[in-house]
Amino acid sequence: MNQSLFNLIFGLSHRILFVDSIIVALARQLPYFLGLGAIYLILRSPGSRQRIFLFIETALALILARGLLTEIIRFFYHHARPFEALNIEPLFLTSGSSFPSGHAAFFFALAMTLWFYNKKWGAWFFLFALVNGFARVYAGVHWPVDILGGIAVGILSAYAVHALLRRYRGELYETKEMST
Repeated sequence: MNQSLFNLIFGLSHRILFVDSIIVALARQLPYFLGLGAIYLILRSPGSRQRIFLFIETALALILARGLLTEIIRFFYHHARPFEALNIEPLFLTSGSSFPSGHAAFFFALAMTLWFYNKKWGAWFFLFALVNGFARVYAGVHWPVDILGGIAVGILSAYAVHALLRRYRGELYETKEMST
């Protein structure tokens, strides 16, 4: 099923140069816009203590998802990228093991963390993270299961960090209420 879904999505590529160019931009440049958007949202959150806390929670979720769990999984389980396994020409080259997708782990951890604080913005980040994941399959650099694995790693990492920081978040908001 993984390869069938990959074949269906990747089969759309290499047909219209303009569409391929958009997909490459979504796969490679969209992450920069998501990162800048997250920084903007953190900086505009109310109160300096809340900004710092949101920054710390986001950073910890991203480090756990992309810096630790993704790399640990890749260390023990090597999964060839589709263009290596199928000897096809991707829209761009990248290296390393493909499972789980580091991009998906990073951006779903980011989306989940933002969703905890702002459901509307979190939903937008989930949508753009899905678009990025689709684009990376379309480009031939990830299998669909790589994206699903990254989604799971990202969401679970954000949830774990959010749960671990619950006590401190409560203290932060109690302190704010006391000072007003």
